[in-house]
Amino acid sequence: METSARTGRPLVTARNAAVWAVLRKELDRHAGETLTVLDVGGGTGGFAVPLAEAGHTVTVIDASPDALAALTRRAADAGVADRIRAVQGDGDALATLVDPGSADLILCHAVLEVVDDPAEVAAAIAAALRPGGALSLLVAGRAAAVLGRAVNGHLRAAAALVTDPAGRAGPRDTLLRRFDADGATGLLTAAGLTVEQIHGVRVVADLLPATALEDDPQAVLDLELELSSRPPFRDIASQLHLFARRS
Repeated sequence: METSARTGRPLVTARNAAVWAVLRKELDRHAGETLTVLDVGGGTGGFAVPLAEAGHTVTVIDASPDALAALTRRAADAGVADRIRAVQGDGDALATLVDPGSADLILCHAVLEVVDDPAEVAAAIAAALRPGGALSLLVAGRAAAVLGRAVNGHLRAAAALVTDPAGRAGPRDTLLRRFDADGATGLLTAAGLTVEQIHGVRVVADLLPATALEDDPQAVLDLELELSSRPPFRDIASQLHLFARRS
């Protein structure tokens, strides 16, 4: 997620446009309201600061004190320090860090790939949402990892990703798991959430040479948005974005 160094506002690019498109619709749904937002693994505030600038209150939970320090500076620079709270902790401890039924919107981006128990974290997220509250979940896609390794000649790693139950490429893999749309949907459904939308994020952006991204960024962004909700393109994206709601 890229932001302006001066304001912290989101710079919508092909790599994040699908996520912001969904979030904007949810914010429009609550126009005039101040939402209580929880950003799990929110790091330096790429999403938190723009959401605070839109008038919402955001709590960022992250394990890195350096990231939270950068978040605090960014929030101050953007003039929203009073609407952002930084809490040090990791996703596995979420249930102990958040009050039940306290959040209108939860962001959990690139977290379930690295926690010890994703089902437990999903349950904690569901418990933290108010009835009608929503979750923006972003996870690494298994299919993209398979194809990426295969086209780069790492055939054994690609085969391991296909057959490994968690979608890992071997013991040196930096991620504990990867997801497909059905697996991620099942995880959220088991936690009591209803998945409303699934989009692919970075369907083609990671495949294009830098020159293509620089020469016509609007065309790349438009193509990303067009493909993001269309299987099978959606399902081979580098990341999958699921938007779910607590009934």
